[in-house]
Amino acid sequence: MLMDATIERFLQYLRLERNLSWRTVDLYRRDLEQWSASVATAGRPLDLPSITTLDLRSWLMERSSMGDCAGTLRHKVQALRALYNYLLRRGEVTSNPAAQVELAKMPRPLPKLVREKTVDAVLDADIDQDDFTQVRDRLVVMLFYETGIRLSELIGLQDAAVDVDKRELKVRGKRDKDRIVPFGDELAAWVSRYRSLRQAVRPSCGNLLVTVKGKPLYPSLVYRVVHDSLAWAGGSGKLSPHVLRHTFASAMLNHGAGLNSVKELLGHESLAATQVYTHVTLSELQHNYELAHPRALKKGG
Repeated sequence: MLMDATIERFLQYLRLERNLSWRTVDLYRRDLEQWSASVATAGRPLDLPSITTLDLRSWLMERSSMGDCAGTLRHKVQALRALYNYLLRRGEVTSNPAAQVELAKMPRPLPKLVREKTVDAVLDADIDQDDFTQVRDRLVVMLFYETGIRLSELIGLQDAAVDVDKRELKVRGKRDKDRIVPFGDELAAWVSRYRSLRQAVRPSCGNLLVTVKGKPLYPSLVYRVVHDSLAWAGGSGKLSPHVLRHTFASAMLNHGAGLNSVKELLGHESLAATQVYTHVTLSELQHNYELAHPRALKKGG
């Protein structure tokens, strides 16, 4: 059949001229043969130049109704686009009907969080308040959870940028944009305690947070501090500084903060980047509702 020959010629082109892997070529083969088989099943003669964008959209809708996920549908569109681009260059068709087919939107994964009680357990645990490392590590977790700053922002946080009297810190964020983030009395007290202990370390930089040798913190150390602290309190899954940032945003929204306020605190460019946290809080709300409401517990029927 014409389509079978066309598929084979196109796949040979991908393998020999584009040097794609056998696995990638086989994925293209599967999608294109599935599409050509659907055309044959519909009883239509296979005429590549006569295929329209509407034809392709109809097939993709059919595949979606059969359970194909967004990622699978995206790959099918990309295979069709590649095939028709190949035929365009050879002069075998005059247009690419797949070019006008929108790629299926991939669902945006919800941010990973840790439970508020897990973070509370870390921040309420007894530590030696005369031990520099223990106090610094407590302050690291507290800064992430109470201000929502990024890992890079915490590492680069200057000592002069943290004002315990005004209860605010100045963060240098993405694209070198500064923002002011307020904080509470508890964090102010821990900053003051940490600074008193840091004098013995004799820091060689202007950073707020330093190693026991007075050098700036580095990402792997901060990651280890956060991971080990949360794991000790029973946290599971991904336990990273960015997860604490997500947890900060979710906690703020759960306890009544406005979306625009959280956007400014996080340093997001647009509200769309912050709105993902509303899905997290709604998901949590629905979960709690289903666990607690007597009518939600009833089975249908």
